[in-house]
Amino acid sequence: MKQHWLSLMTILMLVVLTACGPGRGDVQTSAPKPEEETSTPAASDESPEKPASLSVWVNDEETQREALESIFTSFEEDTGIQVETTPINMLDQVEALALDGPSGNGPDLFFQPHDRIGNIVLQNLAAPIDLGDAETDYTENALKAVTYEGETYGIPMVVETYATYYNKALVDAPETMEDVTAAAESLTNAANNEYGFLMEAANLYFSYPFFAGFGAYVFGHNEETGYDAADIGLANEGAIEGGQLISSWYENGYIPVEVNPDIINGLFAEGKVGIVINGPWALPDYQKGLGENLGTAPLPKLSNGNVPVSFVGVKSWMVNSYSENQHWAIELAKYISNEENSNHYFEVAGEMPANKSALEGDVITSNEYIQAFAEQVSYGEPMPSIPAMQQVWEPFNNALLFIAQGEDVEASLTDAKNTIQTNIEMSQGQ
Repeated sequence: MKQHWLSLMTILMLVVLTACGPGRGDVQTSAPKPEEETSTPAASDESPEKPASLSVWVNDEETQREALESIFTSFEEDTGIQVETTPINMLDQVEALALDGPSGNGPDLFFQPHDRIGNIVLQNLAAPIDLGDAETDYTENALKAVTYEGETYGIPMVVETYATYYNKALVDAPETMEDVTAAAESLTNAANNEYGFLMEAANLYFSYPFFAGFGAYVFGHNEETGYDAADIGLANEGAIEGGQLISSWYENGYIPVEVNPDIINGLFAEGKVGIVINGPWALPDYQKGLGENLGTAPLPKLSNGNVPVSFVGVKSWMVNSYSENQHWAIELAKYISNEENSNHYFEVAGEMPANKSALEGDVITSNEYIQAFAEQVSYGEPMPSIPAMQQVWEPFNNALLFIAQGEDVEASLTDAKNTIQTNIEMSQGQ
C-alpha cells in the first residue's frame, strides 16, 4: 500500500488490508491522464507521492541493458526518481518473484514474454493495468497479447515474429509458395548440402503459419471471453491442408527429416540455401555470412492467396502485485516504451517496438531487413497466453515429426489433438 495513502486510512483498515495482501482485485493501478502530450511522465494533484526509487528486474542481455541504461538516466532526470536495476534472465524472473514478491523484496517492474501471463496471473504476481489514453500507443496484436481474461497485465515493449530470408545470389524475393517450390526444385542437391528452401518444419512455432493460413487455429478465441481451451482447431480441414503442404516438402526431398537449427543457419550463412524462415535474432549471423546478398521478405503467400499467419511474441513490462509504487512503475514502463525510447531501444538492442508509431515510423520502415518482419507482424497473431498452451507443444511437435517421417497427415493431427485435449483435462483436474 502506498505510504501516503496509509496515512489516510484508519488503523483497522490498515490491519485488514495488510493481512489480506495484494490480489488481482485490490490493487490501484489507474494512471492519471497527462494534461498535454509529452515524453515526460506526468504528475498531477491526483498522482501518488513520488517514491525515492523504483526497482526494475531487467533481462540479463548485454545490449538490452545498454539500451535501457540511458532511458533510465533520462527518466531519473525528468522525475527525480532513481531507477535501481537488477539483471535477471527473464525466464528466471517468475520463479524468483514468487519467492521475493510476498516478502516485499521483489521489484516494482519485471520483464516477461506474453505467453507466460496466464501462469503469472494465476500466481497473483502481476497487477492489472489501466493504460488510459496510452492504450492507443501500442499495436492491436501487442495489446491482445497482454490481455488475459479481459484485463491488461503488461505494458508492451517488444514484438517479434519470423519472416523469410533469401540469398539474392541464388533467388529473387519469394512472393508465393510457388516461388519457394520452384527454388526447392531447382536448387536442392542434398548430396552437396545445397537446398532451395529450409525451415524448422517439425516445430509448431515455425510451422504454425502454414496451418493457420488455411484456417487452423490453436484455441478458439472470443474478444469478450478470451481463449476456449476446449475448442482446438489443430486437426480441422485447414490444418489437414497445411499438414499436407508440409508433408510434401519431405516427400519431395526439399527438407531432410533430420534438419535442425544449427544445420539450417550454418548452410544458409555459407550461401548453400536459397530461402529460410527465421526470426530477426538470426540477422547478425546471416549478414555476416551473406553480406549484401542477404534479403528479407514477409512469408510467401499460400495457394489460397493468404499470407501465412505467424505467431507474434510480445515482451512486456509487468507490475509486481506486491509493489507499493504501482502508479509510478506504470509511468516508468510507459516512458520506456514511448516512441522515442522504443526507437532508441531498437537501434541499440535490435528488438522491434510494440509502440505503434515507432513500428510504423521511419526508423523501422527504412531498415531494409527489419521492415519485412514489421510487415509480417501485421499478418500474425499472438501465441495463446493461457496455461493450456503448455499442453500443446509436445503432442503437436510429435505429430509434425510423424508427418516428416511419412505418417498419414490426418491421423497424426487427430491423434495430437486428442492428446492435447486429454492433457488439458488432466491438468485442470477433470
